Order: sequence, then C-alpha cells, then structure tokens
Amino acid sequence: MTTFIIQGNYSQEAMRGMVANPENREDAVARLFKEFDGKLLAYYVTFGQYDFLVIAEAPDEQAVLAALAVVVATGGATNLSTTTALSTKEAKKAFEAAGKFSDKFRPAGKK
Repeated sequence: MTTFIIQGNYSQEAMRGMVANPENREDAVARLFKEFDGKLLAYYVTFGQYDFLVIAEAPDEQAVLAALAVVVATGGATNLSTTTALSTKEAKKAFEAAGKFSDKFRPAGKK
C-alpha cells in the first residue's frame, strides 16, 4: 500500500453544513477510503492555506483519484493537493538503488 498526504479546502457549502450540523467527518472519510480498498490513517482540520490534511493508504493512484473524485463531485472540497509519501525505510532503498547507478550517469552538457 502506498501512503498519500492530501490537503484541501472545504467548499463554502460544506462549511455551511458543518456549522449548521457539526459532525466528525473522520468516519465518513474512513468509509470512503475503505470503499476503494484504502485505509484512513489520520484526518486533521488545519489552519493556513488548507482546511484539512488527510493521511491515507491506498493500493494505487487510481484508488485515490476515485475517492477524491467523489469528494469533489459531491461538492465537499476544493483546491486538493495530493502527495505520495515514502517511509524512511522505503526512501533508503531508493537511495541505495541510486548509489549503484550514480557513477554511470552524466549530467547534461558533460562528456
């Protein structure tokens, strides 16, 4: 499973609904990711550029796109930003693989 970090903003309609009928959206988001064979790891309401931050696992990018398409299509969120995240263990493996090839690669303009 791949880890994804998703940030976004609530739509004005969603914010109006949450003020009129406060609810914990974590359960709804967890069910949404489960529907696409994923798992919600964390859900935060945030300050600043984005209103929320979601950390989730999913089998692939298509599963995340499907989940986010539902959110946007139903009018709940806008301005989504999604980042793939690697654990430090996964990153170490990538750096080790890069180290095995780095002496065979030349930058542009160098012979």
